Amino acid sequence: MIFDIITIFPGFFEGPLSHGIVSQAQKRGLVEIAIHDLRDQALDRHKTVDDRPFGGGEGMILKPEPLFRAIRQIQAQRGESGKVILLTPQGKRLDQAMVVELSSRHDAVLICGRYEGIDERVTESLVDDEISIGDYVLSGGELAACVLVDAVTRLLPGVLNNSSSAVNESFSAGRFPLLDCPHFTRPEEFEGLRVPEILLSGDHKKVELWRRKKSLEKTLKNRPDLLQYDALSEVDKQLLL
Repeated sequence: MIFDIITIFPGFFEGPLSHGIVSQAQKRGLVEIAIHDLRDQALDRHKTVDDRPFGGGEGMILKPEPLFRAIRQIQAQRGESGKVILLTPQGKRLDQAMVVELSSRHDAVLICGRYEGIDERVTESLVDDEISIGDYVLSGGELAACVLVDAVTRLLPGVLNNSSSAVNESFSAGRFPLLDCPHFTRPEEFEGLRVPEILLSGDHKKVELWRRKKSLEKTLKNRPDLLQYDALSEVDKQLLL
């Protein structure tokens, strides 16, 4: 998959995208990430990409001309099939279903918002989706772009060594998303704290039920908004008792 990222801080991505799964996926040719400096599309000698908002108000707005040129240049190179996404606090909140949908695509253009936002004519004319990674405000869309790239990349075929890992994680399994269950590793005892005996039993069926129970309990505790009790199976309801 190809990610084209439009930003005014191209150097920002040198660290976050140069480690771990995303880095390995790039080295193996499973994902391509191209960083585009928006200032390269500015025509004046000062490389101006922002201006004051009409009607007054605080802050600055990213101008339409550089963004139009940047997006059209990418589309001329890649084709227009890729989804154009604006990372903004005003967007739809990112969830696993959106990540799965994006992972099925060949390419995507990510616009990193800055300041008070971008000229609305860009959004209306060229943007397919506005996405937020949470109900809070960041200094810009660069961090959000990294989150999106990481979430999508790990779902691409061949990226994870164990293909079932992405399926069994939080928000991924079942008719509605559940948080992942607790996990333990060696040693069996540490500072008086022992691994649950059932995980050492070798009884895979009991382990599976225990993990399901703990997943339900953790979801009920931390994200009750995700738990649709009426949609639970009778087994799940018994596990919650």
